[in-house]
Amino acid sequence: MNKAVFLDRDGVLNRELYDYICRPEDFHVLEYQIPPLKKLYDEGYMLIIITNQGGIAQQRYSEETLAEMHQTLFGRFAQQGATITHAYYCPHHPTVSGECDCRKPKPGMLKEAIARYNIDPELSVMIGDKPRDVEAANAAGVRGILIEPDEQIDYEIVKKVLAGSEFANTSKDFR
Repeated sequence: MNKAVFLDRDGVLNRELYDYICRPEDFHVLEYQIPPLKKLYDEGYMLIIITNQGGIAQQRYSEETLAEMHQTLFGRFAQQGATITHAYYCPHHPTVSGECDCRKPKPGMLKEAIARYNIDPELSVMIGDKPRDVEAANAAGVRGILIEPDEQIDYEIVKKVLAGSEFANTSKDFR
């Protein structure tokens, strides 16, 4: 079985704007996140994005625009020798599309990735900047790490969580 680091996008891999990022020119990759994630990638962890993109349902941006932003993100990682395996996104929004199984905190996207890539949830972790990211991870049997928006991922803490350590403080929540 494979192992993965699941990653929320906005506030984890790119700068959080506290609104929808609707234009590629407003999409700013957090370059400082790449080195710790590359270390995990080099250790055999797949890097998989799990992101709610309700702005699509609200017609604030298109799937083509989203693909352009993801191409930028994938390219920055590739330039530093790491590959993002896949970007799962939920295009729904409850006020427009109603309920769905993929929008976090539901675990649909994680479960789909686990099945598609033969991932062992117990060997994997999800890093997000909202409690719903941790909730989705836990519902899929994956440990969750909660960071502050735009906070640098701490490789050592991720390794401790992957090793099964329990730790909690104001900015991080490991389950």
